[in-house]
Amino acid sequence: MERHTSWRAGGAARYYAEPAMSEEARRLAAWARERGLPLVWAGRGTNTLVRDEGFAGLIAAYRAQAWQLDEAGDTALLSVEAGAPMAGLARRLGAMGWAGLAWAEGLPGTVGGAVVGNAGCYGGDVAGILHSAEILIGEMVETWPVARLRYDYRTSALKGATDTDAPPLVLAATFRLTRGDPAELAAHMAAIAAQRKSKTPAGSSCGSVFKNPPGESAGRLIEAAGLKGHAVGDAVISSAHANYIVNTGAATAADILALIEIVRAEVLRQFGVPLELEVRIL
Repeated sequence: MERHTSWRAGGAARYYAEPAMSEEARRLAAWARERGLPLVWAGRGTNTLVRDEGFAGLIAAYRAQAWQLDEAGDTALLSVEAGAPMAGLARRLGAMGWAGLAWAEGLPGTVGGAVVGNAGCYGGDVAGILHSAEILIGEMVETWPVARLRYDYRTSALKGATDTDAPPLVLAATFRLTRGDPAELAAHMAAIAAQRKSKTPAGSSCGSVFKNPPGESAGRLIEAAGLKGHAVGDAVISSAHANYIVNTGAATAADILALIEIVRAEVLRQFGVPLELEVRIL
């Protein structure tokens, strides 16, 4: 899975697939259930780490990316399939003069992953703009209004369910947009891109490893614990942003996991704060 995850580390999946249509995804899920195989929907792997021992089941990335914009004066509903990249979507809609997604400039991952994890940054998040989501549950497709997703900080009603025997798959999402000025939106996204670039370390990473504890910054705590630059093998806590663990060469999943446990133990020992992972371990 090192070829399919942004950390560029991790063991092999027994099976890997990239369905490109909802019917393909439905048949794939049924195939896994018939064989008693655990199934994980992994998107683009921007927040996933597979242990070096591998995964004895099926990991699948849904690739459908079609979208449609229904305008109604100064508002619009954007319906987009879950395999579409969030950052590319934000740029395209911004250039068309539609506001609501500018905060997602440079955001890694897909629409589906963003909906499951309530992705957010730079003053915006999915919960603030989502109208509804189309979800495959078993062999049935359901449309959930945003309230049913029970959004909270970096989580939703779907997030815990992704580790069940029949994990749900977000097939598509509908976002609420408002008309804006393309030049202003472009300037806003350029500022976000510059800010993101100044904070994002070079190299292979999953972005933020830990969620921010209530009223606190995980990165600040890790830095205050004196852990910037700490390494296990080729896995290094970035000197640019302490909540990033960067694979600087040939880090294994075990290296990354060992560094995660060092961070958790030190922050808990020094500050009494337990850190919760934002990344998913398989």
